Amino acid sequence: MMISKLQKTTRSVGAMRHMHRSGAEGLPASAQHAAVERPAPEETVTASFGRFISGLKARHLTPTVLRRSKRMMLDSLGVGLLGSTTDVFRLALRHCQEMYAPDDISSVYGRSGTKLSPTLAAFVNGVAVHSMDFDDTWHPATHPSGAVLPALLAVSDMMPQNRKPSGLDLLLAFNVGIEIQGRLMRFSNGASNIPKKFHPPSVVGPMGGAAACAHLLSLDPSQCSHALAIAASLAGAPMANAATQSKPLHIGNASRLGMEAALLASRGLEASPLILDSVPGVAGFNAFYEDYMPLPLYLAPDEGHSFLIEDQDIAFKRFPAHLGMHWVVDAAASVHKLIVGVDSGTVSASQVKDILLRVPRSKYINRPFPECEHQARHSFQFNACSALLDGEVTVQSFTAGAITRPELAALLSLVRVEHPEDNPANFDLMYGEVQVTLDGGDVLRGRCDTFYGHWRNPLTNESLRKKFRSNAGAVLPREKVEGLVETVEALDELPDCTPLLLKLQ
Repeated sequence: MMISKLQKTTRSVGAMRHMHRSGAEGLPASAQHAAVERPAPEETVTASFGRFISGLKARHLTPTVLRRSKRMMLDSLGVGLLGSTTDVFRLALRHCQEMYAPDDISSVYGRSGTKLSPTLAAFVNGVAVHSMDFDDTWHPATHPSGAVLPALLAVSDMMPQNRKPSGLDLLLAFNVGIEIQGRLMRFSNGASNIPKKFHPPSVVGPMGGAAACAHLLSLDPSQCSHALAIAASLAGAPMANAATQSKPLHIGNASRLGMEAALLASRGLEASPLILDSVPGVAGFNAFYEDYMPLPLYLAPDEGHSFLIEDQDIAFKRFPAHLGMHWVVDAAASVHKLIVGVDSGTVSASQVKDILLRVPRSKYINRPFPECEHQARHSFQFNACSALLDGEVTVQSFTAGAITRPELAALLSLVRVEHPEDNPANFDLMYGEVQVTLDGGDVLRGRCDTFYGHWRNPLTNESLRKKFRSNAGAVLPREKVEGLVETVEALDELPDCTPLLLKLQ
């Protein structure tokens, strides 16, 4: 029954894609602009977003946008493949296989021959992406790719073979999903800081996933607006579940629920036409942000729409932990070098008398003695001490054996934390400082203002590909890994995205 329903949806989706393209692109250029891009009088913010989602065209994507979004896709695929080896991913996959009738439609990262229904595939693949907190981060703080790409791949799997999206279709939809998340977060000054109440990807993520899928399905502007409004009713997760196995569910749900919202809108389900507007007495998206001040979103009439990703790059992580950890790790690694010199080696706890961290005030990443890998990924103290001991933090730093090392425990007991007034909990303004007093009295200091991988100091293509090859190579054979690198690099020239889908298994 489930398969027949999805096949029916697939047929209707394919029909919509055909009708939308032939209907819109058959108009004269002036009529297309009037129907899609020119703002209507007194248009609501919500309606303007719907028109943007529906109206984006290939001409709006600049070379910079294409290059940066391909990098995001490659990194997200790599961390998702590596994440498919984790316990939390296996739990989520087993749950979906045992609780729901199997539907052989959409692929699962790193599992050749394993397929689920499209929404469940979007869910488990989203969980994989965030299972190690290794996915990309933006400012204001959110994890943008994991909420969008798994949903788009699942929808692509769902479509009939003769209507598979092209690589450029996929890139267009992906950038829609990224842009919507960024615009929504920039409507609030409070969103710029490290969150305290809710995990941002669980709020803006479903909105981005819904927007991306709505575009890929060629929904009309009204349906796109309804998709956003439906997604808003499926959004939100409290910060209390950070540093637990449930945090990866936030990304999985963002991907799944965003896709669900778009599919429901395609069937005709309606929701508030003012969900993104700030209207007295109407609690829409402003329920999440107290200082929410939205603006309409319009496409440029011709080429070169001003995308947020063009103005600000993405942060790519070099090791699997909360982004805030990357500042203290680089600072502590510099102190490690001062202690051991040019020779590689491990610092002994007996050499150290005191460790002082100067970091932003953020309760959920201030964890003096983490007891599991998820807590360790969210601990200033753990990551600073790991880097001080070993000179770096890697995937292996969060294994059970590494977390329970006596030398690490000894260093953790020496840590003090200060929160300077000039060090805000803001990924664009913060710094990390590590001061180590040695047993002989010498005081060594390390400071990081911008780590390698931050949007101000982005990873080179070589570094990004090295990370991808290491992550994907833990699951896939070398030829598939290299094939994915080549496929993503030439994605905008791919007439059919099927080769990308096949290489992920």
